[in-house]
Amino acid sequence: QVQLLESGGGSVQTGGSLRLSCAASGFTLNRRVMGWFRQAPGKEREGVAAIYPSDGRTYYYYADSAKGRFTISLDYAKNTVYLQMNSLKPEDTAMYYCARDASFRPFPPATMPMKDAYNYWGQGTQVTVSS
Repeated sequence: QVQLLESGGGSVQTGGSLRLSCAASGFTLNRRVMGWFRQAPGKEREGVAAIYPSDGRTYYYYADSAKGRFTISLDYAKNTVYLQMNSLKPEDTAMYYCARDASFRPFPPATMPMKDAYNYWGQGTQVTVSS
């Protein structure tokens, strides 16, 4: 049974940092794109970052809003994906979700898959950044 459990959200001030975790169970991370998404009230869910591990090589994908500030990573031994968020801004305030790609991909995607490509989602963890 596939499960994704996010943790690490919280409230910080502008410029602060948080590290989100997504503990995955029921599958292995190899050759599965794992993504982090966020959704603010009244807005559509948007991709933030994604990662594709493949037999020792790892491919990273970032939305423009995340480049230079957020880092996605994974720990094979813990079957966990992380999102390190630095230099947080009020506009980063949202519910953050971890998601698993529906497809087992033999090759890395050319671009970060959109939300329709994912078929498993975590329950979300709230991030609030105050000015």
